[in-house]
Amino acid sequence: MRASQFPLFTSRETPADAEIVSHQLMLRAGLIEKIGAGLYTWQPLGLRVMRRVEQIVREEMDRIGAMEVLMPAVQPAELWEESGRWSLYGPELLRLTDRHERDFCIGPTHEEVITDYLRRELRSYRQLPLRYYQIQTKFRDEIRPRFGVMRAREFVMKDAYSFHLDQASLEATYADMHNAYTRIFERLGLHFRSVGADSGAIGGSVSEEFMVLADSGEDEIASCTACGYAANTELATSRPVAPTADTPLPAEERETPDVHTVAEQCAYLDISPMQVVKSVVVMADETPAVLFIAGDDELNLVKVAHALDAEDVRLAEPDEALAATGVPRGFIGPKGLPEGLTQRVDHRAAALVNFSSGAGRADWHWINLNWDRDLPLPPCADLRTAAAGEGCPCCDEGHLVIDRGIEVGHIFQLGTKYSESMDARVLDEDGHKQPLIMGCYGIGVSRVVAAAIEQNHDDQGIIWPAPLAPFDVAIVTIGADRSPDVAETAERLYSELRAAGYDPLLDDRDARPGVKFADIELIGIPHRLVVGARGLENGAVEYRDRTQPENEQLPVADLPQALGERMGSPASSRAG
Repeated sequence: MRASQFPLFTSRETPADAEIVSHQLMLRAGLIEKIGAGLYTWQPLGLRVMRRVEQIVREEMDRIGAMEVLMPAVQPAELWEESGRWSLYGPELLRLTDRHERDFCIGPTHEEVITDYLRRELRSYRQLPLRYYQIQTKFRDEIRPRFGVMRAREFVMKDAYSFHLDQASLEATYADMHNAYTRIFERLGLHFRSVGADSGAIGGSVSEEFMVLADSGEDEIASCTACGYAANTELATSRPVAPTADTPLPAEERETPDVHTVAEQCAYLDISPMQVVKSVVVMADETPAVLFIAGDDELNLVKVAHALDAEDVRLAEPDEALAATGVPRGFIGPKGLPEGLTQRVDHRAAALVNFSSGAGRADWHWINLNWDRDLPLPPCADLRTAAAGEGCPCCDEGHLVIDRGIEVGHIFQLGTKYSESMDARVLDEDGHKQPLIMGCYGIGVSRVVAAAIEQNHDDQGIIWPAPLAPFDVAIVTIGADRSPDVAETAERLYSELRAAGYDPLLDDRDARPGVKFADIELIGIPHRLVVGARGLENGAVEYRDRTQPENEQLPVADLPQALGERMGSPASSRAG
């Protein structure tokens, strides 16, 4: 491609509304153009990068025998009503009505459509297992789209689905998908980690996320320093804490005027946060529950939802907490709560001895309370967010470290969640109808592009991993209008590189060298050749690896071999 014929819409100014590096650089480099909140046009340069991602994804899906389909973006409401998600999915589901007053939605995902398709076609277990995938535009009506394509309303996703008669078959495909995802992200040149995760609105019993590690990531990942344990902090646990061996002391109430927070409680009673059991009222599917965690712990609402078997959990408003317990917030405690009110205690809080809590009336707290002696121990559950430095739950040697990550892939063992509700069944070997067992596997194709930039950039711009780069190498001419030798050499190099299988960009624009260099660095092309009269006088061209600070002089006569040594073969970065 010649830069004089290619729209390089670069900008030196950082857009005011771009909050993170990838958003800033994608706009400045001319990869995307915003047309509305969370809506972007992918410009030719950006689309070339996204197509690189799609190519690798397709190759790895095809490698494990998945078959590509393309399902409609607009989906009838009836399918979502069958699965039960029409009312459960929430406001992120963009709903619309056609001219006949029939309800539809723009698909954020396609479990219902693929299940409907297969229940129409499958009859016998002999047709199983099956694996399908598509690469398609999705839409989720984010309440606050931000971070460019990282959290856009419209995005490109690879979603795959598998169908099985038994759990063993599902687990085999799940393992194949895990391996395929590992190869995909390795081939893309990304530093990533796979972690145990919550299944969320998709459902299923087992799921795993693939995270690109980056400081700007919205997710936190806990991992062990000694073994392979890793999980999103929504689910991560730490090594259990043994109960303290302190001698139980006599419990007593203390007047604590205007003491509402754990910090105020600790200061007034001269105790540490680990001597406090704090009470948190939540609304689980709009039913109140009281949860007890240690004073220095953070409540984890995802874990709470699992513990209470609830679809939706939120913190109760002050008036809701007062109505549920009869006590103003800040003075609620586990002793003396109304009968029938759901209660759970976190394992760490359950191990405390001589703890302090609210006394069930304004301006009073208990000290030296003990479970089972002074009050019954509620049912225990994991309710807290694991923290850095805590012991690993899977080994005795390691401790947890917390990194930030960007979710780019998620795989699920769905089980029969959709096939049961949508009556998708096949005849087994004995002629009995059995519900299909399903798996679901997603990759955020457009998000991968942004995640790669978050992980690979400097002050000058993007540094694409070679497999993602829109062009393999840039050939920059200096003074080609004044030197036929420069123009001829650049054209010859351009033709030779194309013939060798590389994808070069010939920067033949009538622009100052500084402008050309700045653009090439901004858009992140991994390799650069500079053809100028001075270098050619010495039989050389200037070479620069985008990741290196210094230039090299390469002899023109041996350029194909010298470039191959530095860039690798054209197939090495693209092929499996």
